[in-house]
Amino acid sequence: MTDLQDLYLEGLQYMYSAEEQQMEALTQMAGAASNPDLRQGFEQHREQTAGQLARLEQMLGDLGAGPGGKPCKGMQGLVAEGQEIIGKGGEPAVRDASLLAAAQRTEHYEISAYGTLRTYAEILGRSQDMDLLRMSEDEEKANDLKLTGLARSINMEALG
Repeated sequence: MTDLQDLYLEGLQYMYSAEEQQMEALTQMAGAASNPDLRQGFEQHREQTAGQLARLEQMLGDLGAGPGGKPCKGMQGLVAEGQEIIGKGGEPAVRDASLLAAAQRTEHYEISAYGTLRTYAEILGRSQDMDLLRMSEDEEKANDLKLTGLARSINMEALG
């Protein structure tokens, strides 16, 4: 990497990898959730993720680059945590609380990544990318708020 443009491109590729991993993880988490609202939230987020991937493909294409080659290790760790939760089994309400917490950690990671990329796009004068990245960032923030709204009741169920 020699400049911010290179860093920006690499960041978009990492985010593409992160969202691809998230697609599979959301499918698994939805299948493991016993709370119907949590399950529906995971399914809706998966649909949004498809749109986020399309936006990232568009931005990468505009830069003359493809999405591959940059596996996102941060998301790999977050996905591994979710898989561990699913593999533990246990009381469904407790698993739901744990899945919700894992999902919020993922949301915060994505909010941070999209915000950073949006700032790079602004500095680089890529206003169309800024708008696309803001859209994805706003979706992630909305998902986090939905999870926060579910947390009280799900955590109370886990209390027993």
